Amino acid sequence: MYLGIDLGTSGVKAVLLDGGDRIVGQCAAPLEVSTPRPLWSEQEPEEWWTATGRAVDELAAGHGSALAATRAIGLSGQMHGATLLDAAGEVLRPAILWNDGRSGAECAALEAAVPDSRRITGNLAMPGFTAPKLMWVAAHEPELFARVAKVLLPKDYLRYRLSGEHVAEMSDASGTLWLDVANRRWSQEMLAATGLDLGHMPRLVEGSAPSAALAPSLARRWGMSGEVVIAGGAGDNAAGAAGVGTVSPGRAFLSLGTSGVLFAANRAFAPNPERAVHAFCHCLPDTWHQMSVILSAAACLAWAASVTGAGDEAALVAEAAKAEDGLERAPLFLPYLTGERTPHNDPHAKGVFFGLDQATSRGDLGWAVLEGVAFAFADGHDALLEAGTEIDETSVIGGGARSALWGRILAAALRCPLTYHAGGEVGPALGAARLARLAATGERPEEVCTPPPVDRVANPDTALAERMAPRLERWRALYRVLGPEMRRFDAP
Repeated sequence: MYLGIDLGTSGVKAVLLDGGDRIVGQCAAPLEVSTPRPLWSEQEPEEWWTATGRAVDELAAGHGSALAATRAIGLSGQMHGATLLDAAGEVLRPAILWNDGRSGAECAALEAAVPDSRRITGNLAMPGFTAPKLMWVAAHEPELFARVAKVLLPKDYLRYRLSGEHVAEMSDASGTLWLDVANRRWSQEMLAATGLDLGHMPRLVEGSAPSAALAPSLARRWGMSGEVVIAGGAGDNAAGAAGVGTVSPGRAFLSLGTSGVLFAANRAFAPNPERAVHAFCHCLPDTWHQMSVILSAAACLAWAASVTGAGDEAALVAEAAKAEDGLERAPLFLPYLTGERTPHNDPHAKGVFFGLDQATSRGDLGWAVLEGVAFAFADGHDALLEAGTEIDETSVIGGGARSALWGRILAAALRCPLTYHAGGEVGPALGAARLARLAATGERPEEVCTPPPVDRVANPDTALAERMAPRLERWRALYRVLGPEMRRFDAP
């Protein structure tokens, strides 16, 4: 058995996988995000650990004998989060998350300090990345910064609690702006620019390699015997790729989670920072990937369902389906509830409903949200293609994959087929469990990280695509017009 643990923004998911790649059991525990000030987004690392314990304890209660046979654990998690530990291993402050936008000034300062930063890291300096967050802490919380002994990413904090070891892996480390991504090693130049050195960083391994062993006390808690290996694991997107078989050129996936990602595997390091495309290491050796990222995807649907009183997301989607006949009168929605990355790199971008009138229904708003997120993916898709990315097949994963209507809208917006796989909503946790298997068995990645069985394919509806095309152009014009006002909105 192999245990995959995925530390998401909205919860921790634990998945138990058997040797035949079948999901034996899965459990989840929720998490909350704190936004104490505009642009801020934080979580308490202790809450990650508590939620992890609850999820695995629930697996033990329902699948005790299977969990007891666990040979290895794989970890996946939300990327970029700055988890700061002192010399005693104690957390110094709430973790600053991937969708936190406070460090815009520090991004400019970092690129000025290291003019070669985009070549080294393959990426623009963005507020979501980890390095600018540490520069912000140094500037605004200098006494705390002086006590920082280790900086860990969220899933690597779980590894520390599981094993006592400070270890990171290549895919997640790529999102820090401290990694020399082409050479898969920490960049001393980038670290020095943020007042840190190699001693502040965890040891690096590949995602499919062993990284540590589960602490004996935890093994006893969950009924496991013998040494339980902990794999290097992956950032959530690379883990999702391992779970859906996106490990070779030409294969891509679209993730409809809290955020949204278009991810394409590459043979080599292929940066395109000017269009805010990310170029990262994959979680498998000698493999890289590109991705476009939107900061609010399924989060927009959850927000809209809440503020409109729809009850839940499924109810709002059902109402949105009734709005398709009159979609031309539906409002437009900019899904920038927490800023945006690809292609705008704008932490000040705001969510907008445009075109409301007295006839606008809740279903119209629901359609606008589904369509607005799809249009943001279309922007990201174009940015990847402009970067020379090869995409032959695109799979869909994440919680939003449950919606057939959203699939129709996405396929029409991107004008390409979308493949849905059995268990696709499990996403990164499945990939983490597969990485655990690789760490334990030493099998070849291409033999383990295969696409799951196809459930269905959403082919682009040409008529729907043609109806949406003029709306996409108006949608893009809205940001061009409103962008300056959005930035002034956040000005003190």
